[in-house]
Amino acid sequence: MKTPQIVHIAAITKNHAIGEKGDLLFKIKEDMSRFKALTLGSTVLMGRKTWESLPEKFRPLPLRTNMVVSRNPDYKAPGATVFTDIEHALSEVVTNKVFVIGGEEIYKQTIELADVLELTIVDTVMSADAFYPKFTRGDFNRKDFGTSREGGLFYSFVKFTRKRKTSTDPADDENTSD
Repeated sequence: MKTPQIVHIAAITKNHAIGEKGDLLFKIKEDMSRFKALTLGSTVLMGRKTWESLPEKFRPLPLRTNMVVSRNPDYKAPGATVFTDIEHALSEVVTNKVFVIGGEEIYKQTIELADVLELTIVDTVMSADAFYPKFTRGDFNRKDFGTSREGGLFYSFVKFTRKRKTSTDPADDENTSD
């Protein structure tokens, strides 16, 4: 089976803040609509805290395959499949895309695997207790979709697509087989 495309989707500030006390920092209608449009029909992968932060009426997220990663092998997430590690979860994805939707730990553990980053970048700096990982912007092609404003916040939708290695030099691959 073909490996699914791994897509991070998040709303972040200029200092990469994403959450505080188990909740999102922003409730931007256009961002929520974009999240739904992009993820429908795909798999969503999240950590336990993100699962628990979803309003109960939206658990599991409808019309998506929901996967939850928890260190607790007995954790129950009705309507979702629970995994104790990300690698196992990713090996079970049957859709063409898997959207990593948080939280901080799940983003950190998958940032190097991500093919695409679908980010809503809010033009502000905020204090938070959860942050999106730093990444090397030079590893990605960037496409901006313009700036919008809601409730006094300016934000941009930005898509980062990972650049693929094109070298044909076998020496570049010498450390890839274990």
